[in-house]
Amino acid sequence: MGKTIVAVNASSRKGWNTDTLVIEAARGAQEAGAKIEKFDLFRLEKYTGCVSCFGCKRAKNAGRCIYRDGLTPVLDAIRQADGLIIGSPNYLSEMTASFRALYERLIFQNLTYNVERPCCTEHFIPVLLIMTSNAQEGAYSQLVEGYQQTLSRFVGPTQTFVSGNTLQLRDYSKTDWEWTLFDIEAKKERHETVFPQECHEAYELGKTLVTA
Repeated sequence: MGKTIVAVNASSRKGWNTDTLVIEAARGAQEAGAKIEKFDLFRLEKYTGCVSCFGCKRAKNAGRCIYRDGLTPVLDAIRQADGLIIGSPNYLSEMTASFRALYERLIFQNLTYNVERPCCTEHFIPVLLIMTSNAQEGAYSQLVEGYQQTLSRFVGPTQTFVSGNTLQLRDYSKTDWEWTLFDIEAKKERHETVFPQECHEAYELGKTLVTA
């Protein structure tokens, strides 16, 4: 039986930078033989981050968030999957609130507060974490590394991919905003020349989730 890879878009903008890279990574995994189950967090039923009910700390619920809402199908799918692709844009020097909600519940359900066995999962899976940012590459390397370390410890070995200096609008001239902070022409050029290369890199990384 083929592998199942869960792909999660934690961006509100379908078809834009983050979603495109997630789709390309998922396409790589699919063409390597995996079944893809994709979720767009901004289009789910209402959900929240961890509510600290500690239900997952009871022995019978170990490794399973018991709070039921729009994230439940996502958590259930990841728990059964053979790999995870998750992407988020950078909002105000952090991942999106939607990403954080899933991240909190994904990690906390596996945290035991036990020194000898800090993580209760027995089903570690490879993870590809994608972040896009309006800032230049490298601006948030510590942020990404922190997520990488925690995901590796509680979900499975995690690779990261960052796309910086992203294009935010198709046509900046159609707005009346004074966005003098950016070199808009450089952003456009990068989107036309570098971003397609990044899509190919994401595709190849998606394949490795299946073939490695």
